[in-house]
Amino acid sequence: MIDEIQKELTQKSPAARQDQLGKLIARICVGVIMLVVLAILFMITSKGLATFSENKISAGDFFTKTIWNPTAKPTPLVGALPMIVGSFAVTLGSALLAAPLAMATAIFMVEIANKRRRGLLQAVIELLVGIPSVVYGFVGLTVVVPALRSIFGGTGFGILAGALVLLVMILPTVTAMYVDSLQAVPRHYREASLALGATRWQTISKVVVRASLPGLLTAIIFGMARAFGEALAVQMVIGNAAVLPKDVLTPAATLTSVLTTGIGNTVLDTLPNNALWSLALVLLIMSLFFNLLIRMIGKKGAFK
Repeated sequence: MIDEIQKELTQKSPAARQDQLGKLIARICVGVIMLVVLAILFMITSKGLATFSENKISAGDFFTKTIWNPTAKPTPLVGALPMIVGSFAVTLGSALLAAPLAMATAIFMVEIANKRRRGLLQAVIELLVGIPSVVYGFVGLTVVVPALRSIFGGTGFGILAGALVLLVMILPTVTAMYVDSLQAVPRHYREASLALGATRWQTISKVVVRASLPGLLTAIIFGMARAFGEALAVQMVIGNAAVLPKDVLTPAATLTSVLTTGIGNTVLDTLPNNALWSLALVLLIMSLFFNLLIRMIGKKGAFK
C-alpha cells in the first residue's frame, strides 16, 4: 500500500506531462527560428563580403564612389554611394513628413475624438496597413508622379515621389504605435495637470506628449526601418537612376530598387552578383541598427 501511494505521488500527472511537452515544443520552435536567422545572417554576410575578399574591390571605393557599373570592362565600377544616399534621403523624407501627421492623428484619436470617430479612424488605419505595397506603388505612379510633374516640371520621378509614397505606407504603423504610447500614459498625469489649472491643450502638449516621447521616437524609428527596406513601391516612383541625386526632384535609386531590378540579371558568384549581395549586407546592417535604436529607447521607458 505504501509503495503504491509513493508511486502515485512521484508519478507525473497528465497536466504536468502536457506542460513539459508544451515547453519542449516551444524550445524547438525557438531553436528553429534562431537557426533560420543565423543562416540568413551567415549567407548575407558571406556573400556580401565576397565582393571585397574574392573580387578585391576596395571597401573605400564601394562606399565613396558614385558610379555603379559592376559589368564595366576592364575595371568594374562598384560605387554604392548614390544608392545609400538615395535610401537615407527617401527614409528621412518620409519620416519627417509622417511624424507630425501621425502625431496629430494619434492625439486626436486618444485625447479629443469621441468613441465613434475613434472607431472610424481606427478602421481607416487598419485598412491602410492591409493594402499591398504594389498598390501604393501603382497609385504613386499614376497620381503622385504626374502631380509632381505638373507642379515642378521634369519627369516627376525622384526622392520626393518616393518619400510621399512611403509617407502613406508608414503613416498607419507610426500612428498605431503612438496611439498605444498615448494610451499608456497614466490617467493621473492628466488629472494632476487639470487640477493645477492647466487647460486641456496645455495638458496634452506639456504633459501627455512629453510623457509619451519615448514611444513617439520608437514609432518613428520603426517606421523608418520599414521605409528603408521597402522595395517595390519605391522602385516604381523613384526613377531607378543609380546616380548621386542633385535634388529631391531628379530620378534616383535606393539600395532596394537596385537589388530588385538587378538580382535577376546576374550570375551567382560573379562580381555583379556579389556586389548586389553587398548592398543587401548594408541593408541588413541598417536594419540591425534601427532595431538597436528601438531597444535602447524602449529600455529608457516612458514613465520612470
